[in-house]
Amino acid sequence: MLALTAGLGLTVLGLGAADEAVASFDAASWVWSRGKGEVSRVNGVTAKIDTRVDIGQARGHSLEVSQSDRFVILRDVNTGAIASMDLTQLQAFWNQQTSPGVGVSVALHDDSAFIVDSVQGKVQQVDPASLQAIGQPINFPPGITGGAFDGKGRLWIVAPSEGTATAITPAPKPTEGGGGQGGSATGEPQRVRTESVGGPSHDFKVTTLGDGIAVLDRTTNELVRVTDAPTTRTTLPLTGPGTLPEHTAGGTVAVTVPDSRQVLGVDPQGGVKAKFTVPPGAAQSELQPAVAYEGFYYVADADGGTVHVFDQAGQAQKPITFANPGGSLELEVRENYLFINAPGSPVAQVVDNQHGVRPVDKYADDVLGGDPPPVKTPPATPPKQKKKKPQKPAISKPGPPRNVKAAAGNAEARVTWQAAANNGAPITKYVVAGNNQTFQVGADQRSLVVTGLTNGETYQFQVHAVNSKGDGPARASNPVKPTAEVPDPPGTPAAEAKPDGSVTVTWPAANGQGLAIERYTVTAIAEGGTAPIGDAKETSLTIPAGQLEYGKQYAFTVVAVNERGAGSKVSAVSNSVVPFTKPGKPENVEAATVGTKAGTIKVTWAAPADNGRPISKYVVKAGGRSTDVTGGTSVTLDGFGAGENVTVEVIAVNEGGESEAGSATARTVAKPTITVTGVDTTFNTATVKLSVDAGGGTATCALAVSGGTGSNGSCSSLKATKLAPSTKYTFTVKASNAAGEVTKTATGTTEALYGTATCINGSTGDQKTYCNKDVDGRNGNEIFKVTKQDDDQQAGWVANGTRLQTYCKKSGEEVYAYVYNNDKRSTWWIQIDYKGKTYIPWAWLNLDGGDDLDNLPTC
Repeated sequence: MLALTAGLGLTVLGLGAADEAVASFDAASWVWSRGKGEVSRVNGVTAKIDTRVDIGQARGHSLEVSQSDRFVILRDVNTGAIASMDLTQLQAFWNQQTSPGVGVSVALHDDSAFIVDSVQGKVQQVDPASLQAIGQPINFPPGITGGAFDGKGRLWIVAPSEGTATAITPAPKPTEGGGGQGGSATGEPQRVRTESVGGPSHDFKVTTLGDGIAVLDRTTNELVRVTDAPTTRTTLPLTGPGTLPEHTAGGTVAVTVPDSRQVLGVDPQGGVKAKFTVPPGAAQSELQPAVAYEGFYYVADADGGTVHVFDQAGQAQKPITFANPGGSLELEVRENYLFINAPGSPVAQVVDNQHGVRPVDKYADDVLGGDPPPVKTPPATPPKQKKKKPQKPAISKPGPPRNVKAAAGNAEARVTWQAAANNGAPITKYVVAGNNQTFQVGADQRSLVVTGLTNGETYQFQVHAVNSKGDGPARASNPVKPTAEVPDPPGTPAAEAKPDGSVTVTWPAANGQGLAIERYTVTAIAEGGTAPIGDAKETSLTIPAGQLEYGKQYAFTVVAVNERGAGSKVSAVSNSVVPFTKPGKPENVEAATVGTKAGTIKVTWAAPADNGRPISKYVVKAGGRSTDVTGGTSVTLDGFGAGENVTVEVIAVNEGGESEAGSATARTVAKPTITVTGVDTTFNTATVKLSVDAGGGTATCALAVSGGTGSNGSCSSLKATKLAPSTKYTFTVKASNAAGEVTKTATGTTEALYGTATCINGSTGDQKTYCNKDVDGRNGNEIFKVTKQDDDQQAGWVANGTRLQTYCKKSGEEVYAYVYNNDKRSTWWIQIDYKGKTYIPWAWLNLDGGDDLDNLPTC
């Protein structure tokens, strides 16, 4: 059971009248986020999420969302599980199980719901709250299509084998206070209308309208509108097999030819009001069905990166783009808004009726259900790989059909064949000729029962394929003679999907009524189509891997053919199976150094095709160890050595087994290395220049020096200060990262510090006459061998402005330069280079660099 908090009611019921209109269910759509495993409600008015709900068990799966103002029904395509979420009771229950894969769908309108098994042809009404059956199922021939409600609450089903469309009205709504969750419906759903929409065994696509449906006969390109108005039929100028969106809002039906990227807009009278070709994208992908909305057409590329936009005249407008869509997009018009969801990314977009586009953050935390408890969440989709534009093969007429066979029946013959090579353009139809008649058969059907034949006469049939380039060569069947001596049909077949991708079909032998059974012909039934799959001499047939589509539901029927070429009626339909095999090879495997942790790498990959069964886990192998990863497509591995090259393999696992391994290599962070490129000095500083290889991580650097002050910071240069002039130093550089630290030393000698002997008043510029000549008893800037003015210890004198190299400072007799040198007064004497190391009072010497005594060490 999945429960929501009672706070959900507050998002509507606890608001004022104005806010309540904004929070209304009517302007909202529930959207799926595959990687996060959540459904989120997007408010169309605000283009914001107002509720997030965790659907953890479906994380990473494809999820079909059906919604009305009261209910949201979810079907996990990978597992077949169905849940109902009642928005008034604020709970969702996984209480129905169907066959997994494509082939079963859920239709929901107001308080009515149906589960449609297209393969088996079974349509069952269910209570939308409990998902329990209401009444008896309505049965159609297997291989139906459609299964959606129109705007008036009628469910429409198209049976390709009959070429008919049928409307079904649900049983009456639950009575107030009825039993079960949501009450009990009474009565039975009813078929209320059946219309011919094309020939038997044609291919069809269906879109529901406000008061009916539009059906495209893909075999003849005829668009049929079945509404409350008289039925209309229009043959369209399509360049290949067309398709339709599931629903159409408004009167214009958008018809898309994915292969040629053609789009037509068809009005209610059958007129083509727009016709244009969508320019190819970089990946040359096919198109999803175009959606007509408020006079514009919105057409998404199959890879999900771009929604092309065209106005009602077919002129291109600014496209809507998704940076990392993570797959195809979902476009749905609800309550006058177009919601565009990218299930594989955290982004959706809302388009209003003025065609304004606003992005939606599906992971917003400031909403009900936001900021949930920590769960293992897959990383953001890896950067989109640049795709090479594929070269389309040359297009030509199709090849001949394969394995064309006929089996006689009682006044009839069954003609079957296998697909022809399409030679670059999709097959639009097959044409069967025989008995002076011509029949058109859908590309997905590939079988035909020809009736009205005469027993005992010989018939032969020709079959050829048609694509946009024309008619391909025909291939003839074996000749047959219809007869009343036909075998009984075989017993009900049983199908089993094997892990190697094959499917085995077995059946009880047919009663030949005295004649030997020569062969059995097996037909596969899928959503919207039936096609022969193979012949067998015995009562079983193994269909090789790859012949059926993985992840799609199939059922099977069998016809027995006796020694005279006479065929039985078709057997009952087998159980449905979903072919599967081991997953595809994980894609875009990347391994990267984790610079902040020693011995650690991070591995990411893109999920491969699951090939019919959910991927249960990924096995990541590295360094002789295996790590299982569930619920995501990334893992961080540690415990490796510093600077170690690690080869990683990623294997996907499902019921079919282990995939091929995707691999990548990364190097763990290594200890840094240091190269000292130079030492620049002044008289009291040194700048050590260096380059550091951070080893794949992030390095920090520091400089130490004995007798001075080091520094931290840049790994390109570091500065030492408070050094003594004319002194040789050893500098120690340390670089550190997550793997450890290293040191390197360098030496350098600071420059000499000079001072200027000054015998001039700095304020007035006056200079005494004795500053530059010998005067008895006073000799300018006198220099002494000791730190006092002792004439017996005088070493000499220097003229004003003489530059002198200094060494250090020493305390001595106070000297007061009261007449000159700015009235300096000090007991400090400076040792200088003058006839050896002698002294001059600091009062008579201005030091370079600001006359700062701190720049000199003490002698």
